[in-house]
Amino acid sequence: MDSQWLEHIFSRITAKMSIVTDRLFDRCPHTSRDGCYTEDMLEKDVYWWTNGFWPGMLFQMYHATGEDKYRAAAFSAEEKLAKTLTMYDGLHHDVGFMFHLSSVAGYRLLGDSKMRTHGRHAANLLAGRYNPLGQYIRAWENYDKNEDKSGWIIIDTMMNLPLLYWAAEEDNDIRYRAVAENHAYTAAKQLLRADGSSNHIAILDPRTGILLETPGGQGYAPGSAWTRGQAWALYGFALSAKHTENQAFLAAAKQVAHYFIASATRSGFDIPADFRAPESPFKSDTSAAACAACGLLCLAEQVDEIEKPMYHEAAISILKILDTKYALWDFETEALLSGGAGSYHDPNQPISIIYGDYFFLEAILRLKGLAFEIW
Repeated sequence: MDSQWLEHIFSRITAKMSIVTDRLFDRCPHTSRDGCYTEDMLEKDVYWWTNGFWPGMLFQMYHATGEDKYRAAAFSAEEKLAKTLTMYDGLHHDVGFMFHLSSVAGYRLLGDSKMRTHGRHAANLLAGRYNPLGQYIRAWENYDKNEDKSGWIIIDTMMNLPLLYWAAEEDNDIRYRAVAENHAYTAAKQLLRADGSSNHIAILDPRTGILLETPGGQGYAPGSAWTRGQAWALYGFALSAKHTENQAFLAAAKQVAHYFIASATRSGFDIPADFRAPESPFKSDTSAAACAACGLLCLAEQVDEIEKPMYHEAAISILKILDTKYALWDFETEALLSGGAGSYHDPNQPISIIYGDYFFLEAILRLKGLAFEIW
C-alpha cells in the first residue's frame, strides 16, 4: 500500500470533516447535486433510512481524533433521531442503518444508557419484522392496499443484521442471532445467483418461503447487477461471517467479491451503477464503490494470508479512483464524494450521497488502523 497516498488523503479528510462538522453539526443530510448538503432530513423526514450515516461519520471521527465537537454533534443528532422510536409508524427494515450507526455506536463509545435503550428498541423492531414461516425479515409495508409485499426481501437488509448480532450479545439472547442468521441463509439462497451476482429484490411466498419472482429493483433491469446491491451483499455477508464465524457466510462473501472484482476490472475499478447495463452512457455509483471497498477490507481480515492481497488490493484500486476522480476536497462543499447514484434510472444523478461519504471515510480509517469497528 502507498503510505504517502494514505497519509495525504487522511489529512485531507480530517481537514474537511472538521470544517463540515462546524457547518452541519447535527443536521443529517442525504443527497446533493452540487456537493452542498443544505437539506436536513431530520427536519424533512425524520424516519428517512439514511439518517444514521452522518452520526456514524461523526462517531468515526471522534474515535479517530478524540475531538469533542464530533461527539457533541453526534450526540445531538442521535437524540433527535431517537424521537422516531416513540412514534413508530414510519419505521422500517432499515432501522439498523438508522440506529446501529448512531445509538449503538454512541453507547459503545460513550457508555450512554439512553443510547443503549434506543439500540435495543430498534433491534426489537427489526426482529419483529421476521417471518418464521419463510425465515426472512420482511422489507416493506403494504403501503398500497392493492399490493401485498409481505413476502418481499431485499439485499440491503444484510447490512442491517449487525444490529441484531449486537443485541444478541448485549442481552445474551440467542433469538436475535437466530433471526439474523436465518435471514442471511435465506438471502444467500434466494437473492444470490450462481455467478456471485445478486438480485436486489426477491418475492417469496410468505407461508412457505418459496421463491416466486425477482424484480429488477433499483438496477438497470430484471436480471442485471445493480452495483450497490452487490456491495450490500459483499459487505453484509462479510459482516455476518465476522459475527458468527459461519463458513457459509464467508463463502457467500467471497463469491460476491469475486464477481465484483472481475466486473470492476472492465472499467478500471471505476464502478458503474450497474455491472450489466449498457456501457454508454457510463453511469457511476461512488456509493457502491466505497461500500464495496469496506466490504473487501472486512473480508481481507477473515481469510488466509495468501488470499488477503486480492481483496486488499482491489479495495485500494477502488479508493484511489474515488480519490483522483470523484473526491471533493474543496471547503465550499460538504460532501466528500461526487458521482453517486440513488438508483440506475435516477434522473438526478450524478449526485453526492451521505452513505457514499460514510463508507469512503470508514475505508480510509480502516486502512489507517483508526476505524471504529462500528458494525
